Amino acid sequence: MKKISTFEDWVDYFHSWQKDIGYDQALLGDYKFETKLSDLHSNEIEFGDFKGQQKWQRITQIPNQSIRDALMNLIIYQGDTEFASVEQQKNLLDTAPTEYDKKALTRVNSEEMRHGWQMCYLLVNYFGDSGKLEARKLLERRAFRGDRLLGSFNAPVNNWLDFFTYTEFVDRDGKYQLTMLSHSSFAPLAQSVIAMLKEEHFHMFTGHTGLTRILRAQKIPVPIVQKYFNKWLSTAYDLFGTDHSSSAHWAYTWGLKGRYNEHEAGVDADKAKLNDLSRELYMKESQQLIDQLNQLVPAGQAKIKTPDLKFNRSIGEHVGKTYSVTGELLSPEDYKKHREETLPTAEDEKVLADIMKNKDWVAQIQLN
Repeated sequence: MKKISTFEDWVDYFHSWQKDIGYDQALLGDYKFETKLSDLHSNEIEFGDFKGQQKWQRITQIPNQSIRDALMNLIIYQGDTEFASVEQQKNLLDTAPTEYDKKALTRVNSEEMRHGWQMCYLLVNYFGDSGKLEARKLLERRAFRGDRLLGSFNAPVNNWLDFFTYTEFVDRDGKYQLTMLSHSSFAPLAQSVIAMLKEEHFHMFTGHTGLTRILRAQKIPVPIVQKYFNKWLSTAYDLFGTDHSSSAHWAYTWGLKGRYNEHEAGVDADKAKLNDLSRELYMKESQQLIDQLNQLVPAGQAKIKTPDLKFNRSIGEHVGKTYSVTGELLSPEDYKKHREETLPTAEDEKVLADIMKNKDWVAQIQLN
């Protein structure tokens, strides 16, 4: 195992990671990997027990080890998602329907790499030997081995319908997580994610316009599109964490991670339901996006629906429960059959592969 002593050591390991996962660095062109720090929303801690104090610039300013450990954990998880996303998506580079889409995917991947780079910059430069160890481990886990920290980032992204749905909904969860961290009491983290948020918007734009183009082309059956929505929305719900989370409670109490609508909420935070409330806002936004997309579904065809919150959950109070995509509790036998009917199957992938042999499965994007 390579020892990380400096950030330059980590950068060398980063380039080794690119080679190990088979990412052609030539595709990145002159993209510059660098650390970006934006201006803070406020120089003072914005919520929690330390509200009104100056935001912490150094680890030694943080009052106790429990807060430092929680902070490092937030950074580790964020960084893990960034590198995992590249591992999930890199196999699509050779099957892009247009040159525009290949360039868009390359941009998404390069920015995800940079976001992981940013989190490792924090780990290496602020968290001593333990941070350097964790920064190294972020480059050693692999999505295709299934050992990334969150289940969504071990799931296969096998085709471009997968990718567009992923960037519509999983990257949108990323927007929520980064927004909540952008108010962090640890100034270097807040400055880092504010810069990352500016780049994240293109990822969501890529997803939404991609799905719009699919529906305009009318080549992929809407029922198959629905299955991919069921797949990625149900796992995106998991990304908000467990219900009644003590980790979210303490992250808020310590000012490390706020609410998505922290300054618009107008009421004190219910610290027992922080994850639930963020998930509810996300579900509302997702429904609005689906309503827009449904305007493109031809008359007489079933509209795309949002899967019920209880369906196909891997964490929280509904984990292991046999709820249908519409929220009914099924027998284990019926649930197994129901999953085969409502989530993508190998047969669906074969159908998509056949459709995608011709590049007209997605409408050409109109560039000004």
